[in-house]
Amino acid sequence: MKLIYQITSRLSVVLLVLLAVWGVLFYVAMLDEVNDEIDETLEEYAAQLIARSLAGVEMPTEPDGTNNTYRIRPVSKNYARENKGISHWDMMISVPGSYEEEPARGLTTIYKDDEGQYYELMVITPSIEKQDLMQAILSWSICLYVGLLLTIILVHVWIYYGSMKPLHNLLRWFDDYTVGSRKEPLKNDTKVVEFSKLNEAVLRSTERSEQLFEQQKQFIGNASHELQTPLAICQNRLEMLLDTDLSEEQMGEILKTTQTLKQISRLNQSLLFLSKIDNRQFPENSLVNFNALIKTQLPDYSEAYAYKNIILDLAEPGNLVINMNESLALALVVNLLKNAYVHTQAAGRIEIKIQDFGLTIANNGDEPLDKRIFERFFQGTKQKGSTGLGLAIVDAICKMYGMEITYSFENRMHEFFLKK
Repeated sequence: MKLIYQITSRLSVVLLVLLAVWGVLFYVAMLDEVNDEIDETLEEYAAQLIARSLAGVEMPTEPDGTNNTYRIRPVSKNYARENKGISHWDMMISVPGSYEEEPARGLTTIYKDDEGQYYELMVITPSIEKQDLMQAILSWSICLYVGLLLTIILVHVWIYYGSMKPLHNLLRWFDDYTVGSRKEPLKNDTKVVEFSKLNEAVLRSTERSEQLFEQQKQFIGNASHELQTPLAICQNRLEMLLDTDLSEEQMGEILKTTQTLKQISRLNQSLLFLSKIDNRQFPENSLVNFNALIKTQLPDYSEAYAYKNIILDLAEPGNLVINMNESLALALVVNLLKNAYVHTQAAGRIEIKIQDFGLTIANNGDEPLDKRIFERFFQGTKQKGSTGLGLAIVDAICKMYGMEITYSFENRMHEFFLKK
């Protein structure tokens, strides 16, 4: 998830909670204020009624169920003691001419006349519809939330992209950067101190990487050449010894030693090739047609296949074209074909299927291979004369170009699938 999306989502959640709390508090405060105003009106009206009652003045007309209705009834002294003070309450009243009930606010109080008689006064006045008020507050809260959220998001995105432009420029430059390749100079002028320091840190890091890369490349090249020279000398001397008068046992030992030196030489070349792949020393890319590439390699294996009576089945339902280095594409195909040949029994079968999205090479076998076959220096079932690095080279090439190589074993067939 991008930083802008993460910040926006978290901001939305926080705003949702804050506005929900604000809506509840606003509803409670508004309702309390409305009740206070109504209660104050009821108390003033009740005081007027009590004053008129005690003064013997004519009371208002009988209540008709509309605005400011009242009721006075005599009560006992005990009842008056148990219901001291003024009480307020909410109720629903029927409106004449309508089948609906409306909310109302009521007041009850006790007073005593000059003769010691206690009376209970009940005053009722229409109130607001709390359910409608709640719905109105909820609706406006939602509108406020949506409007506020959209405004904050737009302003936030605008400020974010404006402030983070140096960082995005640096990331784009870093994405295009490859160790050992020519790169454009970093042009990322900024007045922000943190971004300036980050630019300097990245440039220092890339310079160190370039230096280490050059040192590693020189070391690997020198080490490879230094190893190849004494190996070649040893092989030549052993071949010269074969031309001298030696016993059969001595010649056998020399031949074994020669084969071991050849194996070391091939291993050294494979390790050097892997290091070059890791160091990305194959920058030149072009569109490689794997259909044509495989067809050019199959004749080299035809005699070997015929020697082991291997049946080759080539299917081309698609045309596989990948933009990559031709040398690495050749190494990829050769190692997969060689692996299939080495692990196919006599009178076996190799199936090659080329599609638009990938390449499948399968060969028959008895048992599945270890899942760690793509790891370097994994000591599995290695065939005689093999360096054991062929599939590691295949895996390194695939990772370099963002491809995927997978292995499966079904119906007694080893299957390697290269996904474009």
